[in-house]
Amino acid sequence: MLGLSVARFLTDLGHGMFEAFYMFFETFWALVLGFGLSGAVQAFVPRDAMRKKLGGHRPSHVARASGYGMASSSCSYAASAMAKSLFAKGADFTSSMIFMVASTNLVIELGLVLLVLMGWQFTLAEFVGGSIMISLLALLGSIAFTASLVSIARKRLRDPAPEVPVSARGADSKAPIKTLAGWSDAASYAVADVTMLRKELIIGYGVAGFLTALVPMKLWSDLFLHGHGAWSSIENAFVGPLIAVVSWVCSVGNVPLAAALWSGGISFGGVIAFVFADLITMPLLFIYRRYYGGKLTLRIFVVFYLIMVTTGLIVGALFGALHLIPQRRSFSPSADHLSWNYTTILNIAFLALGLALWWLARKQERFGGGVGYAIDPVCHMQVRTSQAPGHLLCHGTHYYFCSDHCLHAFEADTQRYLPADGPTPMAEAAGGGPISLGSAIGTAAPRADTGIDPMCGMTVRLDHPAAERYRDGHRFVFCNPGCAAQFDELGDMTSAPHFSEASMQRQDGL
Repeated sequence: MLGLSVARFLTDLGHGMFEAFYMFFETFWALVLGFGLSGAVQAFVPRDAMRKKLGGHRPSHVARASGYGMASSSCSYAASAMAKSLFAKGADFTSSMIFMVASTNLVIELGLVLLVLMGWQFTLAEFVGGSIMISLLALLGSIAFTASLVSIARKRLRDPAPEVPVSARGADSKAPIKTLAGWSDAASYAVADVTMLRKELIIGYGVAGFLTALVPMKLWSDLFLHGHGAWSSIENAFVGPLIAVVSWVCSVGNVPLAAALWSGGISFGGVIAFVFADLITMPLLFIYRRYYGGKLTLRIFVVFYLIMVTTGLIVGALFGALHLIPQRRSFSPSADHLSWNYTTILNIAFLALGLALWWLARKQERFGGGVGYAIDPVCHMQVRTSQAPGHLLCHGTHYYFCSDHCLHAFEADTQRYLPADGPTPMAEAAGGGPISLGSAIGTAAPRADTGIDPMCGMTVRLDHPAAERYRDGHRFVFCNPGCAAQFDELGDMTSAPHFSEASMQRQDGL
């Protein structure tokens, strides 16, 4: 009996792995094409002036926010960080949220994977539904995101405006599209995006494969109502986003899960609501709370959830009326699917393209690319140093991050993310004993070679501060340029929140 159970388990395991591989095989060429196009858009489409054009949520601002978002294709974490940065620099909160929605749900790679894995109807529904969702967000956001809550959230954010090294090319310039430097930058974006999303893609395909192979149809039937007309559609649309909230998978990685749900019997509108709900997964809700506070985060969740459900219902009803809802629900692999056909030919061709992109990215510096760019050491996303949402000076080395999420992960376990040939996580203090890396990023107790940031109270190394100021014969060091900028605005230096003897060093003692 035990032998039969083990054999059955191994059979089911193999079936699930084969289902996952089949989904990946069917969509491989679309992933390469989508990430390649996305990299080119990010490298060549100018975005530097967009903050100045998102000061409200009138139709023109909504259109700009949507367009900028589509051109700034990124994962949900990076999109949330960019939206926060836009808001902190003066953009309207609703327009910032619209930018975030567009940069994750109106993007090329998502549409292509939907096209290959689920059908052109779902790709069309992505863009139709995305437009509907943005319109609803513009209408409802102006009511739900009240001026008082937005004002409180803006005060919570400290925009560091990093004082970082500026390249010879300039902070906001891009390599020309006709140069190898430009295309190596585009290739680096594509490779970095794949690296950044590798976990989501593996989890998405893996979970989808096992759900398709192992979950009985009866469980799906019990979860999604059937045969109750409009009530079934409503229930499915409400359940879809809730599954996304607890799935912890974002961006393109949730498309295989959507395919598994579609195979399990969820309605067309429920699938669309699920796909759009990648911005309210639990990790992102925690990030919103840290950015904007609990009250505004609750509003964001309620507003996003309602517009995702409503969009799913509208798209489901519209496509049903136009007879555009596909009847095919099974995605089971067969020998024919993995034989020599157009998918195999496309995969071979795009494998060659993918290798070419990888080679260009590896040779970025050789071709003159990479100027003004850096790779996030945590998620490996490529970011522009002049626009990086997170920046940290650690033992004399500048690190740039796509989001506060990655910055905090780096601070929590720095040794894990330091390159093998980078700064060591320990340094020798003046007394000969070890001083922890926390003194470089503000978590260790002050020592003879450290000082206190007078604005935030963090501990900073005297030999490698992120910023420094001189007043009345004393030197002040700061953990980040944002604290230094706030210090500059103080008329009386003693009014700094953490001003003390430990926060200033005599200039003649340097």
